[in-house]
Amino acid sequence: MAVDSSPLAGRPFPLGAHPEAGGVRFAVSAAPADAVEVCLISEDGSEERVELTERTFGVWHGTVAGITPGQRYGYRVHGPYDPARGLRCNPAKLLVDPYARQITGGLSDLGAALGYVDDPMLGPPSPVDSLGSVPLSVVTSPGGPDTGVKPDVPFQEAVVYELHVRGFTRQHPDVPPHLRGTYLGLAHPAVIEHLTRLGVTSVELLPVHAFVDEPALIRGGRHNYWGYSPLNYFAPHPGYAAEPGREVEEFRTMVAALHAAGIEVLLDVVFNHTCEGGPEGPTLSYRGLDAPGYYLHIEGGGTLDITGCGNTLEAGSPLVVRLVADSLRYWATELGVDGFRFDLASTLGRPGGGRFDRASAMLTAITSDPVLSRCKLIAEPWDATGDGYRVGDFGVQWAEWNGRYRDTVRDFWRGHTGVRDLAYRLSGSSDLYADDLRRPWQSINFVTAHDGFTLRDLVSYNDKHNEANGEDNRDGTNDNRSWNCGAEGETTDPEVLALRRRQARNLLATLLLSTGTPMLTAGDELWRTQRGNNNAYCLDDETSWVGWQLSGDGESMLAFARRVIAVRAGSPALRQPEFFDGRTTPSGAPDLVWFRADGEEMAETDWFDEGRRFLGMWIDGSTSLSRTREGELVSDDSWLLLLHSGATALPVTLPGPDYGSRFEPVIDSTTADGAPAKAGALFPGRVVTLPARSLLLLRSPESAASG
Repeated sequence: MAVDSSPLAGRPFPLGAHPEAGGVRFAVSAAPADAVEVCLISEDGSEERVELTERTFGVWHGTVAGITPGQRYGYRVHGPYDPARGLRCNPAKLLVDPYARQITGGLSDLGAALGYVDDPMLGPPSPVDSLGSVPLSVVTSPGGPDTGVKPDVPFQEAVVYELHVRGFTRQHPDVPPHLRGTYLGLAHPAVIEHLTRLGVTSVELLPVHAFVDEPALIRGGRHNYWGYSPLNYFAPHPGYAAEPGREVEEFRTMVAALHAAGIEVLLDVVFNHTCEGGPEGPTLSYRGLDAPGYYLHIEGGGTLDITGCGNTLEAGSPLVVRLVADSLRYWATELGVDGFRFDLASTLGRPGGGRFDRASAMLTAITSDPVLSRCKLIAEPWDATGDGYRVGDFGVQWAEWNGRYRDTVRDFWRGHTGVRDLAYRLSGSSDLYADDLRRPWQSINFVTAHDGFTLRDLVSYNDKHNEANGEDNRDGTNDNRSWNCGAEGETTDPEVLALRRRQARNLLATLLLSTGTPMLTAGDELWRTQRGNNNAYCLDDETSWVGWQLSGDGESMLAFARRVIAVRAGSPALRQPEFFDGRTTPSGAPDLVWFRADGEEMAETDWFDEGRRFLGMWIDGSTSLSRTREGELVSDDSWLLLLHSGATALPVTLPGPDYGSRFEPVIDSTTADGAPAKAGALFPGRVVTLPARSLLLLRSPESAASG
């Protein structure tokens, strides 16, 4: 390789490697450095170093002639090595460009990547050259396949579906073997047909930023399956490419295919920590470039860990704010992404590791950006500390994973709580969001997610069974709020199996019929099990992969999910964009009324009866406050939702004629596919018997009588 060893100065921004004028302009931020070299790696693994002599604003930059897209490279940083001050410059370590658009190779020798000898705080810098043992950056050219027109699904119409790119298609029989587990596998027509028939509007992908395994997993011969161990925030993970080196192109193709089907692409992004871990971890990128600029530190040079992952990105650092905003903007524009779910998002509002501030520089930079402000922004509103639990505390433009919804609905259906909190969760969680100028759809409702039990396991296990993870069952939460219905794990008892299926339908129907935005976990509708493992982050096998060979239970659960999602999609009153406020509607009835089993409205004292296991919810649809895409108000039928978590059958009196002249059953959780067990209209004041632990949705197709 022969290149100009005296590069032109170029410009400091944008950061990264950009083909320009017969060469490539390199720019990397490394404020503590005394010198920075860009290292060009040949096919045979040899290296040619070119010093970047220009430094502007702490950015080292220069244009190297004769370089083209496809060139592999890294950086070597010369400068202070002083762990007591958090400084860890070590030119023996080849560093990944934080702004690289493509990554190749992996971490093959952990020892070679360590920046220290013996002790990370007291030992000298390691002289071992890490070239050949660590990932490399790759120069890319802009552009690629068109990502299509963004569907721009109104949030109140959204049904989010959380999936893992590899696990979702790894066993799909209709996807060609060489595409299974890849971006192109997710783009396959058979996969997209499943999503569209189910009624999904938005897929939320578990992390697809390039990641590497944590040291503890490497030492144990295990693998990070979920991907919450990011190395780079611009490059799509190369492990999901059908053809190595074409991951950017394939990702864009996947987005285009989903967009063509009207499905949005949301990314789970991990801007709270990196794969480098604590001081004892490897030096792969950020630590060697500017550790104090990227990470929270404590006195003496150690890292402040509020993520539980060894390090925490410093949300108050301009370097990190720029990195996050630049990354998000790149994915939203160049790669066509429609929105983002922010893992442990509370850390983004805790500059310096201090108290949470919804107006922090990081959160403000995201919501005020002209591109990002138009994306769906979803916060996981907690971190690994007590102070980080911030459900309901994010700013006006943020939707949130509503952990209180998950806990309350699980508790209600296992018979461990009354109905006071349940009413808030069913009606959009106004107690959490109404005072902040937010909307009901900003409550992302869920009962399962990637971490925790699957829907099937939630009704099949009282306790976690994580032995396969190699941590003696110590990992994963113990607070599952699950109920095994009388037997732990797999059983042949027909009564237990029938109860489990009904409980699963109760949970799923409650989720989809609640006001707010529902999020499903991939495979729940197919009756997927992880056999009691509630933290399968390191299991890249059948435990975590979605199975597509449906049993009778899987077929009926899928039919049930499709039915309920279709009812929601066609019923504006069930997904209203405004909170209920007791207003009188044109029908003469209030917009929302709560009923007891005797057909009378709930009294104030009724809400404080913790033994109450029934709740009736009337939604008047004559003024749903929902609008068409053109902005016109639409009306709907009215709805009566009956939920009974008690252990015995319950006679329920339907409301009087003020709430309609008849009620038509629409969804019944006691049947396999949700079709009503008994057809025909029911009339006001009629007593119906709800079986134990069951849900019934009734439609009132006529306007309520005038008040």
